[in-house]
Amino acid sequence: VQLQASGGGLVQAGGSLRLSCAASGNIFRYFTANWYRQAPGNQRELVASLNTGGSVNYVDSVKGRFTISRDNTKDTVYLQMNNLKPEDTAVYYCSARLDPANVLWGQGTLVTVSS
Repeated sequence: VQLQASGGGLVQAGGSLRLSCAASGNIFRYFTANWYRQAPGNQRELVASLNTGGSVNYVDSVKGRFTISRDNTKDTVYLQMNNLKPEDTAVYYCSARLDPANVLWGQGTLVTVSS
């Protein structure tokens, strides 16, 4: 099983990007979806999560700007990022978590927000 992240790029502050994380094998129907990010010199932080019941959580710094969603027909999770700020610059990673022993990771996708 692989997770394929895409959608990163360079955007000006105030702009938007949508990240996608495509899986194969009905992963996101049964796994909690998470988006993490890691900026240079920083630890990886959990940005958003969406469990199989539809409950979402966001880190405070992105509340009201980012939206995590899921399309089970495509086995894909999205992270819509609006009103981007330079401090959102990071490599973004998607993951799918069934339990602590079963966590899948995608490759990172770089988001760069210029001021």
